[in-house]
Amino acid sequence: MSGRNVIANRYEVIEHIGKGGMADVFKAIDTILNREVAIKILRADLSTDAVSILRFEREAQAATALSHPNIVEIYDVGDYKGHHFIVMEYLPGRTLKQVIRARGPLLNEEAIDIMKQLTSAVAEAHSRNIIHRDIKPQNVIVKADGSVKILDFGIAMAKGSMQLTQANNVMGSVHYLAPELAKGESASPQSDIYALGIVLYEMLAGDVPYKADQAVQVALKHMREPFPRVRDINPTVPQAVENIIMRATAKDPRRRYESCVEMFRDLQTCLSPQRANEKPLSFDEPAPKKTEKKETRTSAKPVPQPKTDEISREEKERREKEKKRLRLMIGAAIAVVVIGVIATLFMMGIISFGPRTVLVPDIEGMTREEARIICEENDLTLDEVNVVYELTENMENGRIISVTPDINTEVEKGTVLTITVSSGIGERMENFGNMQMTVGKAQEYIADKYPLLKVDIREEDTGVSPGMVIRQEGIEPGTLYNPSATGELILYYQPYLEVSIPEDIIGMPLSEAKTYLENMNLRVDVRNRDTSGMSQSEIDELQFGVVIAAEPSPGSTYVQRENNYVVLYYY
Repeated sequence: MSGRNVIANRYEVIEHIGKGGMADVFKAIDTILNREVAIKILRADLSTDAVSILRFEREAQAATALSHPNIVEIYDVGDYKGHHFIVMEYLPGRTLKQVIRARGPLLNEEAIDIMKQLTSAVAEAHSRNIIHRDIKPQNVIVKADGSVKILDFGIAMAKGSMQLTQANNVMGSVHYLAPELAKGESASPQSDIYALGIVLYEMLAGDVPYKADQAVQVALKHMREPFPRVRDINPTVPQAVENIIMRATAKDPRRRYESCVEMFRDLQTCLSPQRANEKPLSFDEPAPKKTEKKETRTSAKPVPQPKTDEISREEKERREKEKKRLRLMIGAAIAVVVIGVIATLFMMGIISFGPRTVLVPDIEGMTREEARIICEENDLTLDEVNVVYELTENMENGRIISVTPDINTEVEKGTVLTITVSSGIGERMENFGNMQMTVGKAQEYIADKYPLLKVDIREEDTGVSPGMVIRQEGIEPGTLYNPSATGELILYYQPYLEVSIPEDIIGMPLSEAKTYLENMNLRVDVRNRDTSGMSQSEIDELQFGVVIAAEPSPGSTYVQRENNYVVLYYY
């Protein structure tokens, strides 16, 4: 971006937050609408590549054609100084993959709620003739309120649209790849439904159904091996839920749900008591075939077949050769299919030859740029989209705190590493309830140490000394907090003493009035009125040593705080 930090005179770039195969992603501020946005910018080295531009434009067209609460919202698309960009809503949160890795199997109710949101979103895309083709937990953001958003329509395809490359027939992660896509067939709504079934399985089992050393082996498992039963791993899953997974992941697309709408309706009732005794779903019987019309001609007579003992030696040899040739043809066809799948996955970079595993390098303490170089040298991928930022006590801003999988873990080449990055060095928030501090002193302390922190004070009567801080909310004691950041802290304190100034102190001897008020737990200050400028006759009429006035005035309400006094005036 040639050093500029504003795009199209509107979007002020804040930081780089991710990098994909074709584009970089930045967090920015829309200076017109004053909101945070994410900007995906096509990499400069691809800005002249027609296929890359077409894919990038396809993502923009696919996403802008959709409006759904569970699909990332696109705000703007454009071209700025030769750089194609897409502006979309900024989504803080974790990917569904990160949630599963952190927690393992989700609760049944939670998984079904997420799946209903996903099927609703994909149904909307299908209604617009858009097939996502890369549905996986890595492309689903889970927000703090439990709602989810589907990302990345970068390889989405409208039905009937052109294929970008030959290898484009098999795209998306191999762990969520429908069998027909692994064979090189065209994508369909049923291939998205298959991926949704895998996602539901992973949420409830805590892992993907098929794993192997090589990606091609995973693809072959999708094509050949029976789909595992999730209840064998997680017996708490109701049978009706397992049946949804089995139907969505049927090998034959004709056996899957006809649409995401149908799958959504099944999800709505799968946890109901009425379906508690549902029988396991099985697809052992042959797949349904189209009925073919039989010939009805009656004039043709059956061709007589020779008896076995009448077959000549030449005929036997001919038949044996024919069987052998047929076996060779079948073997060759299978080899071509396997080689085709391997070649396609190799061209996509999903598989490679040579040593299959590497150790996760020690990238803690590095910048993201330094870590990216180390990962590339080790045939690993650094996930720069789903980065988690945390305050630390000693790691400067921008340095990597931790990596998943752990350092020195043996992983497959191509594994995606997720990282947690320092957002700066923070300070532990004090426990003001234990500091024996009045609320006034606490406010002064906070204003000096945390100038951007907003403080809200609230009364709470617990019987302690008036004005003392009792507890706090908003930022818990011990929490790491950035002193340069904005925030809000609520302090609860014992209410101050509130009294009515006695009216009978006027004319009372000064020492007696002072003692009287101090016995009411009030702080008293006495001040002498000046008699200079008065005539002798005026002075002779004055009363000396008695209260002549008070501030606040007698009869008024007074709140005794730590820094104020009742002032008594006398001659």
